[in-house]
Amino acid sequence: MKRILCFVFGCCLMLSAVAQQSPNGKISVKFEGNGLSVLYQQQPVLAIPVLGYEGQSKKVKLTYKGDVTDDYRMLSGKRLHCTNQAREYEADLGENLRLVLRLYNDGIAFRYVLSGLRNQVLPKEQTTYLIPEGTKRWMQQWTEAYEGFFPFTTTCNVEPVPSFSGIFKSAEGFNNRWGYPALLSPADHVFVLLSEANIERRQSASCLYNEGERFRVVPDKNELRVSGIWRSPWRVAIIGSLADVVESTLITDVSAPNKLLDTSWIHPGVVSWIYWAYNHGSNDFEIIKKYVDMAVTLKLPYVLIDAEWDEMNQRSTAEGKVKDGKTIEEAVAYATTQGVKPLIWYNSSVGWIDGAPGPKFRLNKPEDREREFAWCEKIGVAGVKIDFFSGDNQMNMDYCIDLLECAARHHLLVNFHGAPIPRGWQRTYPNLLSTEGVYGAEWYNNVPTFTNQAASHNATLPFTRNVVGPMDYTPCAFSDSQHPHITSLAHELALTVLYESGLQHLADKPESYLAQPQAVQDFFTELPNVWDETRFVAGYPGKSAVLARRFGHSWYVAGINGLDEAQTFSLDLSFIKSADKIQYFADAPDGSWAITNIESFPTQVLCQPRGGFVFVVHE
Repeated sequence: MKRILCFVFGCCLMLSAVAQQSPNGKISVKFEGNGLSVLYQQQPVLAIPVLGYEGQSKKVKLTYKGDVTDDYRMLSGKRLHCTNQAREYEADLGENLRLVLRLYNDGIAFRYVLSGLRNQVLPKEQTTYLIPEGTKRWMQQWTEAYEGFFPFTTTCNVEPVPSFSGIFKSAEGFNNRWGYPALLSPADHVFVLLSEANIERRQSASCLYNEGERFRVVPDKNELRVSGIWRSPWRVAIIGSLADVVESTLITDVSAPNKLLDTSWIHPGVVSWIYWAYNHGSNDFEIIKKYVDMAVTLKLPYVLIDAEWDEMNQRSTAEGKVKDGKTIEEAVAYATTQGVKPLIWYNSSVGWIDGAPGPKFRLNKPEDREREFAWCEKIGVAGVKIDFFSGDNQMNMDYCIDLLECAARHHLLVNFHGAPIPRGWQRTYPNLLSTEGVYGAEWYNNVPTFTNQAASHNATLPFTRNVVGPMDYTPCAFSDSQHPHITSLAHELALTVLYESGLQHLADKPESYLAQPQAVQDFFTELPNVWDETRFVAGYPGKSAVLARRFGHSWYVAGINGLDEAQTFSLDLSFIKSADKIQYFADAPDGSWAITNIESFPTQVLCQPRGGFVFVVHE
């Protein structure tokens, strides 16, 4: 009997141990007081010393609740068919407070469930990550629009960047507010990406505030009084190799499923974009016409008519403003008659308003929003770009959901600009095809800072910002705007593949694109921007990035050099089984194009300083 009891007890211990692991066994957790320690392949990689809310009284004790399988399809993104598995646990953290924890094969996700609320303001969240000094990290100082660099450092003692987040200072004078995602490397070849997902109504998004090595999750302003049950967004940590991080769909895995009954009208595509070349909006019909004509020549499905279209019939000249008789309706009609679908811009009118371009105040009230979007649908507008939000607060989050739902009712695609990063809405509302939330090529128009840092920054984004969702970087400028770029031709071309966005806005002017070799023009015509599969090939944040993306039977392999010196990349592309003929775009030593057809992939590629390359394989 004793042997039997010992055997049963031993089995229970084994089951308990297994239940605290991810299905593939790579990720596990250990209890530590009021928090958890997360292990990757038995190695501690993330300490969460405090969980829960103010007033919590109990230590964490997990109960296994069952397995979770995610299997769904996206309309855009890094992978159209997404699958993942997790083990789910719950813990009672105190009166009316539960922790729900999932251990996925590529990370962890947890959230809180508060019950029994009676017209209450939400209590203060205490979730804290411990990021020891000396830990390698790539973290962005928080800004409303998430437009900043992810510089490499090993310390939290970072001076504020005056042009972005200079107001957030600790007592010692350092920046102490950080935006998601935050990339950490707690051990050699192991990475952790912190973010959040599944923002619902009545919720604000959060960021990180630190006091020394302790980084606390702090939800933004939310003054709602809540009754009944309330759930927090998921706190997410993607964990593993760089490939695990880059290829992960964990943000959408934990987000609410698609809420739209009809998605047949949602078509991602490449966009001819008016703004970058002129640092100005779209109040000139003749300029709009040029971009429509470029879209026709390159067979692009969309053109974006940017800000100031409400002033189209008041064009500025040296003598002042003159009326030329053209209207936005005529511009939209010109595009649609040419077979190009127009997108138009709006000011959200909750962020930058005074001195900002228009149209303004057309979307804030429900009745105005319905009327405006109904008008868009009637005249043939295919989507809207909505700009200048005011950060992560609950008001903005609910407003964005209102915009997405109203736009869907009128079959309008959505691109949020000047907005926080995506946190899973791209699954719940698949008409959201892109979000800016990135320090992108638009900044060549604003400050000289971008010129010298762009290459390294570009080689960081595939490991940070673009992991969590579509990114409207507005890539691929061969010419210069207000401030020059020193990245190469092939580097710029590679960004169109390296960066995922359901609406890929091409930054440069028509004259620049149409002056490129025919092979480059054909590249834009054939360029997909939805992907059946994404694979990490090589690279390291800030130094280089090489990704392979598949659409149907076609593979695109893109790489960039983030350094000011040449690099040789070692590539293993053996997973691409059929590669009888490969088109190869690269940089010649003199800075011109080097475009050839090759019979097989090289195992090594020499990449010029701040250079790039693209392989295209059509089976």
